Amino acid sequence: MTSELAGPPGSGARADLLARIAAIVGPTNVLSGPQLSGRAVDAWCLEDTAAAALVRPGSTAEVSAVMELCHAAGQVVIAEGGRTNLVRGTKAGLGEILLSLERMNHIGPVDVASASIMVEAGAIVQRVQEAAQAEDLRFGVDFGARGSATIGGTLAMNAGGIQVLRYGSARAQVLGLEVVLADGTVIEHLVPYAKDNTGYDLKQLFIGSEGTLGIITRASLKLVPHPTSVSTAFLAFSAFAGIPHLLRRLSRGLAGTLSSFEVLWGSFYDLNTGEGGMRAPVQRGLPYYVLCEAEGFDVTADQERFERLIAEALEGPHAAVDAAIAQSGRERLDFWRIREDFEAEIRLCPVLADFDVSLGVDAMEAFGEALAAALKREVPEHHALHIFGHMGDGNLHIGIGLPDARIKPKAEAVVYGLVSQMGGAISAEHGIGLTKRAWLGFSRKPEEIALMRRLKAALDPKGILNPGKVLG
Repeated sequence: MTSELAGPPGSGARADLLARIAAIVGPTNVLSGPQLSGRAVDAWCLEDTAAAALVRPGSTAEVSAVMELCHAAGQVVIAEGGRTNLVRGTKAGLGEILLSLERMNHIGPVDVASASIMVEAGAIVQRVQEAAQAEDLRFGVDFGARGSATIGGTLAMNAGGIQVLRYGSARAQVLGLEVVLADGTVIEHLVPYAKDNTGYDLKQLFIGSEGTLGIITRASLKLVPHPTSVSTAFLAFSAFAGIPHLLRRLSRGLAGTLSSFEVLWGSFYDLNTGEGGMRAPVQRGLPYYVLCEAEGFDVTADQERFERLIAEALEGPHAAVDAAIAQSGRERLDFWRIREDFEAEIRLCPVLADFDVSLGVDAMEAFGEALAAALKREVPEHHALHIFGHMGDGNLHIGIGLPDARIKPKAEAVVYGLVSQMGGAISAEHGIGLTKRAWLGFSRKPEEIALMRRLKAALDPKGILNPGKVLG
């Protein structure tokens, strides 16, 4: 469709609609032209924002009024969160409006009795975590962009992170939502309880929909007791078979306290602990590594149990070659830096094709081997392959170093082709956006995609909400 704002700068239609929007949100909250110069699309795409305007409403009522106007005009609107999106999910065109909820960042008081909290969509994830922790509770989603990602964006993408194994992804934290539809209708069902079997669970339509079905404005979030103990270990393996064995052992032996189970292929571990890198807590040069963490509520008993299980992991037919347990909070953070730091990879790979896929645990070793062989055969120009990820919930991240960005489609065809062959998902937690849209059929059947289109048409008949993302 053609937007009403697609005309030349200063056109009458554009000026009139923006003036009417400014009357709703205030003139200082409609930015356009030179005011957007130098503003990057997001943290990963440093191109200038190309939108006709950036609109910053201050309330749900203002979002509703803006959407009512835009719906009547057939104007495209793209909801924007903390701009940490990894799939170009908030990239705007010249005639499109970006709608940022940054002013809607209120965090309500924690309801300790129901272990819940009401927050506006523009609230930063880390601030929500801190509000929960002040009441000895925890918000169960955590990831590297916690200091800039917003709750609205986190829910719209159904973000995962490092503790999905224990607490579930973003959708598992939501008790209720408030959403503004494409025509300005407000759908509000904000409840402080988990069990609600009254008809369709409408909130799940919008969580993970990437802003294509509605704009999340507020959320009632579930909280959990904040652990009092944390135990962290790094282990090295000479064979992959020992890793799922360890996962099963820890899942049983830690009595439900295992919160993270990360796997790193040796090339990534060696890169981050090499010359000028971080100190290696366990022997380098092996094919596989595991970073695992448990959190509980009995400091002494939890640590003793954890240490016993890690010691047992060094024995038997599936034994680890080496293991180290963090002895301080600082050492724990150093362990996690090996997993979360990408500076060495960025230096090595100025052009990096990155992937976020899901596979069955039993397919991961074969996938890694097949991928290395296929890249050598199909993309001989590549100069690095790094695999790591949240193995406990079936999620692997892949980084492929390339000499030229024009080669990325070849790497994508290799990766997604193998994922499809092995029954995996082309996106585990980063969404589809623009960058994976062409590959959606590798993980979803035609009937599923057809149903997605019907849902989109029903909720956004004019196609004004983030068009072109997820579905072409």
